[in-house]
Amino acid sequence: MKISISHSSQHVGKEVVIQGWVYNTRSSGKIVFLQLRDGSGFIQAIVASQAVAPEVFEAAQRATIESSVEITGTVSKHPKKEEYELQVSGVKLLGTSEEYPIGKKEHGPEFLFDNRDLYLRSQTPWAVLRIRDRVFFSIEQFFHEEGFVRFDTPIIQPTSCEDTTQLFTVDYYDEPNYLSQSGQLYSEAGIMGFGKVYDFGPVFRAEKSKTRHHLSELWMMDAEMAFHDQTMNMDVQERMVKRIVGDVLKYCAQELAILGRDTTILQRLVNEPFVHLKHHEAKRILKEEGLVSGVESYDDTYWQDDMSTEEEIALGNKYQLPVFIEDYPAAIKSFYMKKYTDEHGVLRARCADLIAPEEGREIIGGSQREESYDALKKEIVDRNYPLEEYEWYLNTRKYGTVTHSGFGIGLERTVRWLTGVHHIRETIAFPRTLNRSRP
Repeated sequence: MKISISHSSQHVGKEVVIQGWVYNTRSSGKIVFLQLRDGSGFIQAIVASQAVAPEVFEAAQRATIESSVEITGTVSKHPKKEEYELQVSGVKLLGTSEEYPIGKKEHGPEFLFDNRDLYLRSQTPWAVLRIRDRVFFSIEQFFHEEGFVRFDTPIIQPTSCEDTTQLFTVDYYDEPNYLSQSGQLYSEAGIMGFGKVYDFGPVFRAEKSKTRHHLSELWMMDAEMAFHDQTMNMDVQERMVKRIVGDVLKYCAQELAILGRDTTILQRLVNEPFVHLKHHEAKRILKEEGLVSGVESYDDTYWQDDMSTEEEIALGNKYQLPVFIEDYPAAIKSFYMKKYTDEHGVLRARCADLIAPEEGREIIGGSQREESYDALKKEIVDRNYPLEEYEWYLNTRKYGTVTHSGFGIGLERTVRWLTGVHHIRETIAFPRTLNRSRP
């Protein structure tokens, strides 16, 4: 009976066939130990010379790292560990692997990413990318259960949703267009027909940054909801994050263990409410408690600034829970956000960034969208955006406008936080950064 390694526990005492690859091997003379993986999991196959035919033992001895094999044997419980083994009766070499370039010695990160096509076979990327798969699936499940419709938006777009300096320009039949930064504007049109929609796909940011927080090609989920204000918007986000984390804890225990991930905070946040701070409250706490060093002065610029990397990390460390930072100054936020003037006369956006603890930083950005045709048109004109390119977007406000809100969650940022890996490039199969477009 052919099985996957992940189903080994269901076949104790039975003879099975496993097809996979040898990721490590060692010998004690009369016994060969083959460490196998098949994509679903890992198992040790024990080949004893006295228990198998000579040609079987000889085949086991010839198996090298990354040889593909078909192993026949009986599943047994490990005598000391909570895992299973294979007592081998047959070995068939399917594909040889000579001088595999990724050995047991330490390799630098650039070498591993130069050989990413091979490094993906190792346990760390296996664990990270399986958690990524779980996050993707959990998000899809959540939105379908919440009554959202998947609404795929174009990757090639004639207009900008975010910072125009971060656009990749493409030649679209001799006309300049741009690779999508977000599907949001199109999703806003979608909610007028479907009520609640989400899209999930690749987006592109031409940001010339070499930090461990940035990718040029990433995956984003954007959700939009008709008849939702910003308070309702944040409630959806919190429930979604709790669902994602709960699913990862439930279904990815092996992967988290491989990564050595301490899940204490993850387990806590599933059941506790997230923290909410207004932007000016967060800045005041950072100032009064001295949570960020190196700030020379706290003038008007400080209170109007975006949150820095250090500030986001400091707030995550302080609360040990996800933190909604609400109502940033409107001047530093996008044109489509609903605005109001606070009690101090500061024009603010009805928005929030969700900051993850454990140096996860911002994983979600969301806001209530401006529903007034006149107010949105004025904002586009005041920012010197080409009005003719946004006429279709303004139509969503001209014909039956409603209060509506939405948000975007970065898949790679979320996976980096959940896995605890250092660099965001580890969270996608083949990363694209400022200095990497191969392999």
